[in-house]
Amino acid sequence: MAEDPIIRLRGIVNAFGPQVVHDGLDLDVYRGEILGVVGGSGTGKSVLLRTIAGLRRPQAGTVEVLGTDVLRADEDALEELQHHWGVMFQDGALFSALTVRENVEVPLKSVRGLDPKLRRELADLKIALSGLPYLAGDKYPSELSGGMRKRAGLARALALDPDIVFLDEPTAGLDPIGAADFDNLIKDLRDTMGLTVFLVTHDLDTLHAICTRIAVLAEKKVLVTGTMAEMLEVDHPWVRSYFHGPRARAAIDAAEAIGN
Repeated sequence: MAEDPIIRLRGIVNAFGPQVVHDGLDLDVYRGEILGVVGGSGTGKSVLLRTIAGLRRPQAGTVEVLGTDVLRADEDALEELQHHWGVMFQDGALFSALTVRENVEVPLKSVRGLDPKLRRELADLKIALSGLPYLAGDKYPSELSGGMRKRAGLARALALDPDIVFLDEPTAGLDPIGAADFDNLIKDLRDTMGLTVFLVTHDLDTLHAICTRIAVLAEKKVLVTGTMAEMLEVDHPWVRSYFHGPRARAAIDAAEAIGN
């Protein structure tokens, strides 16, 4: 791609004691794309997401987001930068003692001088954008289904109208219809809001349906990036096993059937 990356990682090292998860990892993410991040167990997919989002400091390397060095930014610059991204964790990671609306209002409270009435209205707008019914705003997380909790988590991630959204296994645990609906929602939001989406997933249907590019984590680095068609040409044991297995074949057949 010709344009400058919106996210730029160079030489990232992440380790937990003697266990090195990433060693010299490089990655570029471009504006407006949906990047699907895949890899085997223990390759640090969620660790990478947390590193970019400023939730984990790597042992070495540089993280640039929207032209700002995340690891060297002062507190004010980092706070401003964090308004430009939203994070949806697995199963939503909602505050159990707060209603859905109150959960979505949490990021909005960082906006100085925002009137409480307007804050509530903005939260309701984000709840609607996530595909939840209006009455869901008054419910607590324990009163929601797994799919609704994910949408509530997405609504909170969208609260500040971010440029970038980080999604950690957004379709995990959903039935096929619910997962497809969530995929379509992400794609529609990307198109309407101009989002860049960093998506950790193991869902081959999601990769086929909405991802612009795929990044494969293996051997403590980003082994390869490219389109789904390019992944099918990669000669690496894990990549071949993942993208040529029976589930991958079923996902390809389903995508082709929809295309026809």
